[in-house]
Amino acid sequence: MKKLITEFIGTFFLILTIGLTVLGGAGNLAPVAIGTALMVMVYAGGHLSGAHYNPAITLGVWIRGRIKVGEAIPYMIVQTLGAVVAAFVVRYFIGGEKVDALAAASNPDITKALIAELIGTFALVFVVLNVATAKATAGNSYFGLAIGLTVTAMAYAFGSYSGGAFNPAVAVGITLMKMAQWGDFWMYLVGCFGGGVIAAIVFRACNPDDK
Repeated sequence: MKKLITEFIGTFFLILTIGLTVLGGAGNLAPVAIGTALMVMVYAGGHLSGAHYNPAITLGVWIRGRIKVGEAIPYMIVQTLGAVVAAFVVRYFIGGEKVDALAAASNPDITKALIAELIGTFALVFVVLNVATAKATAGNSYFGLAIGLTVTAMAYAFGSYSGGAFNPAVAVGITLMKMAQWGDFWMYLVGCFGGGVIAAIVFRACNPDDK
């Protein structure tokens, strides 16, 4: 149960930070706050649950062989619940009508957005697998910083193309906060889970002896 509580908390604060900074007017500094929030939550929960806070990471860790499917599915469920609760808390603080007014009309180039989510999620999951699950980096003190900065870098690189979710739970949250459209939701699922799968396959190919 402590693992699920940790996954809920970490995902909640990640989506909460996304909503309050992006809709709250942090502008170009929003990715810094988001990456920082993820970093501290990873350090806080890494020893308890592995600090996934992202169904695509959970999928990658499962393919890598560090979590069983019976544990992975509850992880994904509570991560999604954390995103839903955070989205409604953001709407409470900012105000539902103001959120609706602030939310820009989302009309991305789907092909570019899909590729952006695929690449960004690949980078994130590949970093997580190498700094937080690989035997060669076991016990390191920088895993949280590396993961948080990856999200910051990818958000700056791809945010203008896809919104920079790199996380199906984030996709749920930003869609509920009307920062993305439900009609585009499939793109986040395909891009994020696809990037996670590819990252896990590449990790295993690059680390054949790390079982």
